Amino acid sequence: MSMKKVLITGGSGLVGTELSALLKEKGYEVAHLTRNKKDNYPYQQFEWEIKKQEMEEEAIRFADVIIHLAGAGVADKKWTDDRKKIIINSRTESAALLHKTIAKMPNEAPKHFISASAIGYYGMDTGDKLVDEDTNPGNDFLAEVTKKWEAAADQFKSLEIPIAKIRIGIVLTDKGGALPQLAQPIKLMAGAPLGSGKQWMSWIHIDDLVRLFLLVLENNLTGVYNGVGPHPATNKEVTKAVAKALDKPLILPNVPAFAMKLLLGEMAQMILGGNKVSAEKTLKSGFDFKFEKLDNALQDIYNKE
Repeated sequence: MSMKKVLITGGSGLVGTELSALLKEKGYEVAHLTRNKKDNYPYQQFEWEIKKQEMEEEAIRFADVIIHLAGAGVADKKWTDDRKKIIINSRTESAALLHKTIAKMPNEAPKHFISASAIGYYGMDTGDKLVDEDTNPGNDFLAEVTKKWEAAADQFKSLEIPIAKIRIGIVLTDKGGALPQLAQPIKLMAGAPLGSGKQWMSWIHIDDLVRLFLLVLENNLTGVYNGVGPHPATNKEVTKAVAKALDKPLILPNVPAFAMKLLLGEMAQMILGGNKVSAEKTLKSGFDFKFEKLDNALQDIYNKE
């Protein structure tokens, strides 16, 4: 059966925007769940209100596949207790609303549920150990977020819907996320590695990430896949590679860890720690990376003109 209608939550976000465009280009019909319908929007829209646990049931009738990307940005604001609740609830309550709605309409259930997750599952600092999909979860805040996020996706098993989860690494794009924040001081000649600079960064070019979602969708894959490239790099290597791509020098010493902690509080762990994450299972699924090497990925991003 051809599954040509894809409903996306978080469709207007960084990954959702690129994924929607790719799916449309491949001939899929794409719809977004949104709190407020917008005029002149490029995709069909259905409304949902997560706090009230209400949504247009027509969205479920539409969907052959649901791709769940919704969730408040983890690095957007300092981690106060309230912000932590928002980060978790935005992921779990949105999934709960989908589950509840589908449970009422079993004959309209989608054939596949694909959820974003994050490599934060392994913990914010896993040192030099190579972690894979079978590694135990960490026990810090990001690990708690991703465990609850994945548990929210696993609920769909009770509706006999096949589930896939993609644990996303550091997404390289100049449109948002970590890279512009890393590149900004380098552009101002004030770039430097952070902390020791030895912490691992498991990165993926955004084009490869959305192609991985497409592969999971088209091959009806289930289970967990790491959305990372095959060659993790240290913070120092990434900083140097960005400087090279931007043709800027690196002249400052490393930014000390205590300064990062003062600036970011608990969130600094996310930057000072790191994960060396395996892409082996993703490669074995038949996925072919367009950007295996960091330099190539950055050249593509910064020299598109």
